[in-house]
Amino acid sequence: MKGMGKIKALFLLSFLAIVLAGCGKENLTALVPKGTGAETSMNLILLSTLVMVFVFAVVIVVYVIALVRFRKKKGQENYIPKQVEGNKTLETVWTVIPIILVLILAVPTVAATFELADMSKSGDGVNIEVTGNQYWWHFNYKGEEIQTSQDLYIPTGEKVYLNMISSDVIHSLWIPSISGKMDVNPENVNKMYIEAKEEGVYWGKCAELCGPSHSLMDFKVVAVSPEEFDQWVSDMQNVDPKAQPQDAVAQEGKDLFEEKSCMGCHAIGSSPAAVGPNLTDFGNRSKIAGFLEPNEENLVKWIMDPESIKPGNKMTGNYPAVSEEEAKKISAYLMQLKPSDITPESAGK
Repeated sequence: MKGMGKIKALFLLSFLAIVLAGCGKENLTALVPKGTGAETSMNLILLSTLVMVFVFAVVIVVYVIALVRFRKKKGQENYIPKQVEGNKTLETVWTVIPIILVLILAVPTVAATFELADMSKSGDGVNIEVTGNQYWWHFNYKGEEIQTSQDLYIPTGEKVYLNMISSDVIHSLWIPSISGKMDVNPENVNKMYIEAKEEGVYWGKCAELCGPSHSLMDFKVVAVSPEEFDQWVSDMQNVDPKAQPQDAVAQEGKDLFEEKSCMGCHAIGSSPAAVGPNLTDFGNRSKIAGFLEPNEENLVKWIMDPESIKPGNKMTGNYPAVSEEEAKKISAYLMQLKPSDITPESAGK
């Protein structure tokens, strides 16, 4: 910025800060709401912004008037303007106006808080038990015998009720495009509902610093039409965990998956016993380990050295070493686990 005036540089930096603060992917921003919770939050943000702009404008106008009208003039060095101390009209005005502004902010905020915390109709909707783990999310569809990890399928236009707990440390579930965030504690169950208004894939984040790979604790919400959701539920309920792969390499991978004790931590099907992510629909997942592109190269790296991908994860050191050839075969098996045609790629298309 050599040669640029300080004031110009300050304006440029301020402009960039404002613009860059709004950058981000459309499915990972609270500024483009696609769900009830996010829309309510956005409306409150806009309301509070309008109030702040109004207060700022009034202060600036009064400030400028005071500067111009009451500036010291020649021959008035000893002039003292009329004092307004004790003026009842002024004191009433600057007392009543702030009260009105507080009410304008408080009433809709309190109403939104109660509305977003309303779980009275949870028995009529989709109920999902959510468990936060370092560094992944587990979803148990209550009453449906469906377990998934990392990808959360929901129907559009319906409230989906989440009962959330943590298996280890404090996490916080946040889907910026759809809803606000809610802490996920080890000691108690916190509840919230989410509702997506449009089909699509929305990114979720852990919003509580929970360990070395906190920033990699991503998950996806796949919002599909109610009809597609019913089809997905049916497909998931009909998964046979003992089904044999048709491909020979995948069959070898399945055998290795069992020999290497992978089944000790991961489940395929509706079994709730797994201590690692459920892999029933692994082949349909939009990401590997929450953030890697879903291809064989990344999966092989993840299987052979998970610590280099996601430091501090609980998978490291919990199974025998595998060669690259073995990892490729296991990868071939996992990538063919596609129980449904309803996938993140098909959502919203």
